[in-house]
Amino acid sequence: MVRESTNPPRAASDVTARIGEVAYLTVTAVNNTGAFLRWGQPKDVLLPYSEQRFRPDPGKRVLVMLYEDDQGRPVATMRLDRFLTDDAWALEQGDEVAVVVADRTDLGMKVVVNHRYWGLIYQDDISQPLRRGQALTGYVKQRRDDGRVDISLLPPGAARLDVVGDKILKALRESGGYLPLGDKSSAHDIKARLGVSKSAFKQAIGRLYKQQLITLEPDAIRLVPGALAP
Repeated sequence: MVRESTNPPRAASDVTARIGEVAYLTVTAVNNTGAFLRWGQPKDVLLPYSEQRFRPDPGKRVLVMLYEDDQGRPVATMRLDRFLTDDAWALEQGDEVAVVVADRTDLGMKVVVNHRYWGLIYQDDISQPLRRGQALTGYVKQRRDDGRVDISLLPPGAARLDVVGDKILKALRESGGYLPLGDKSSAHDIKARLGVSKSAFKQAIGRLYKQQLITLEPDAIRLVPGALAP
């Protein structure tokens, strides 16, 4: 199910994927057997026509699961539902997980979790631009009664506030020590500028204020001069 690649050596940015993983791979060639995908190995892996949801063209990228066929040969499939389940029984709230972005929905972004489960990042929890096939770290926000999981890109508890605080400090440094965002700012403005909820923003600036790193105004925050100096 593999063939020798006729393409030049892989660039460092090319994806290296493994059996049992979901990956976003580039189509290198198409013939009467199927499509061949670059997956970081000397031989490209076959995506048979029977495992395709649509006919991909060379140069395009497809989201696939890699598995072994009955003869132990690596194969790719676009039919992810055969390998993924909605019932994430093994996960608990707060667990750190590997996430691969799949498809946008009316509620947010459908993602693959730990290469085993389907999950959802609600629109309000999307704290950065996401693209199909992107791999990143996430956290289980909750596991519902039906076993489905909601995913957050921010860690739970105090660690979450540290991440938001770092975002705020970075934005302050990039804008000369001043941000026109404060306790009275709208949730929309805060989300648009920092990619976080107003609740997380307010908690984080409260911590930064107590740490004497910023000063607070109703509609703005300022970096304390020299606060982050070595």
